[in-house]
Order: sequence, then structure tokens, then C-alpha cells
Amino acid sequence: MTALWRPEPGPVTCIGETMAALVPEPVVPLETADLLRVDVAGAESNVARYLADHRVPARWVSAVGDDPWGRLVRTRVAESGVDTSAVRTDPQRPTGVLFKNPGAYGTRVQYYRQKSAASALAPELLGDPAVTSAALVHLTGITAALSPSCRALVTEALRLHVGGRPYVVSFDVNHRAALWSDGSAATVLARFADRADITFVGLDEAQALWGNHLVDAVAVRRMLPGPRILVVKDGDREATAFTGAEQCAVPAPHVRVVEPIGAGDAFAAGFLAALLRGDDTVRALRLGHLTAASALRVGGDHGPLPPRSQIEELLAASDAQWAMHGAGAGTKGATRAGDP
Repeated sequence: MTALWRPEPGPVTCIGETMAALVPEPVVPLETADLLRVDVAGAESNVARYLADHRVPARWVSAVGDDPWGRLVRTRVAESGVDTSAVRTDPQRPTGVLFKNPGAYGTRVQYYRQKSAASALAPELLGDPAVTSAALVHLTGITAALSPSCRALVTEALRLHVGGRPYVVSFDVNHRAALWSDGSAATVLARFADRADITFVGLDEAQALWGNHLVDAVAVRRMLPGPRILVVKDGDREATAFTGAEQCAVPAPHVRVVEPIGAGDAFAAGFLAALLRGDDTVRALRLGHLTAASALRVGGDHGPLPPRSQIEELLAASDAQWAMHGAGAGTKGATRAGDP
């Protein structure tokens, strides 16, 4: 098994917007729904919540409005065991809200987040003790798309080169085309992805951003040589981790998919949790897959993990046993990117 470079143990700080989410219950197209369930949705807080599930100290740093939605968001994230003490309440700006609209060809999301509290996040946030004391800071491309000040925050976090920052930076590309009206997504996200210590990207996402010539994970690695660890997720097929010149691929298990949004965030959290506790590449990728499956099986972004004993058994399984687990688990589903 391949040894992984890993950051020093310590808390993980996840920075980005979380919104109130209204989700049809049961999972049906929005226009046919009779009931909407109130939930919360945000890529970075999804990662923090799953890290907390894996007993990794996790903080979520952001801003919410002084409104019921903001209080709901802060409470729900904190109930998962995440430290929300550095979340700021903005009395002038509202908390963002989204509606999920499931359909036959995936889930569309309708946003009400323009001029939200979190869109005013700025580089000064990086001086907060909740950030400066972190072993690892997790960011996504979603934050960079929210506003000029948010993009400046991500730019500043990645300004120094790999190895020169006071904390390790994990970056999930998380491309959301609807948020990039200025056409700069491909250039900006490529620059950020190549400057992070750890980068997560989907193969289909990379192709949509940077071209269909990126035919496989190896091609993506050639394009993004900068990260110490690059993880390329190929939907419901497999995920590949590159550590320097070495690579390791682990197939995804079969999952009965209820709703795919949030699975990419869960994968990142599982992978980072394994990384921080010293696991090898295979176990890190497996824990990413198992955590993603928890999100795929529920209509919201955050589902319960399997029993810890079952997780440990699967992490220690042989390749053949891992394959048997996947074949017996139901209908295969995509490990997709996180909630916008």
C-alpha cells in the first residue's frame, strides 16, 4: 500500500457559505411537491459535519444573517458536533436560501443567495484564530464564485506556494456553472486547484472546465502537477489519488441512490479524515467512498455513517472482499460533487 504525505494532526477549518435548503419530501420534482422539508446545505459545512462524524475536530467559519434562517443554519451545523463559534452574524445581509428540484436527469438547484451574508466574506477572515490555528483549511470553488471579496479570500489563502503556508489547504473544485457568469471559471479554478496542497476534482467536472482531451485521471494529473495530493473522482466508477508520481485507484461501491448532491463533500471529508489519522491511500479512498455513500442514501446532504465496526471491517478488507461489498449493496450511484 502507498504511503501518503499528510498534514500535522489538528483541527480542520472549513470556510464557505451554508444556506437554508427547502427540499421536496418525498423526493419528487418541485412543481409536484406537496411538502417541503427544511434543511441546510453548504459544501464546506457538509465537509465539517462529516469530519465531526469521523471524530476529527472541525470548525465551520462563515457569516449568516440576523434572521431565522441564519439561526437555523448555525444550530443544525453545531448539532453535528462542529465548532461554529467563529460564524459571524451580519445584521445588514440575509442568510442565503436554496430550493432543490429533483428530476429524472438529476437535481437542479434554485438559489436566493445574491448579496447574502456569506458573500461579504473577505481576506481579513484568514486572520481569525479559528483559521490561523488550523492544521488544515478546506475551501471550494463555490466560495470563489460568490463575490469579488470571496474570490480575494481564496486567492489570499492560496497566495503562498505549497509548503509555504501556515496550514495545509484542501481545495475542492466544486464547479457550479450558474455562479460563474463572467466566464472566468476555467482559468480561475485551474489556478486555485494547482496551488492547493490537496485538490479534489471530478473527471467529468475537469472535462467540462478544461476540455475533453482530459480523457482520464492521469491526464488531469498532468494538467495539475502542483498539489501534493490530487484526488480525481470518476463518478460511480472509481476514485484515484496521486501522491507525487504514485497513483492508487479504488472502485466505488454500489449504492442505492436517493439523491446525489452532497456526496462529493462527504467523499472529501472521509478522505481527509483518513489522511489526518495516518491511513494509507487505499484506506483513505475507501473511507471517502463509504462516507459518500452515506450522503447518496438520503434526500439531504448529511446522512448517518455505517456503524464504526462495519467501517473498520471494510477498510481492512481485501480487494476481493471490497468488491463483494460493492456488488451486494444495491444500485450503483455516482459520487458527485457537493452542494452549491
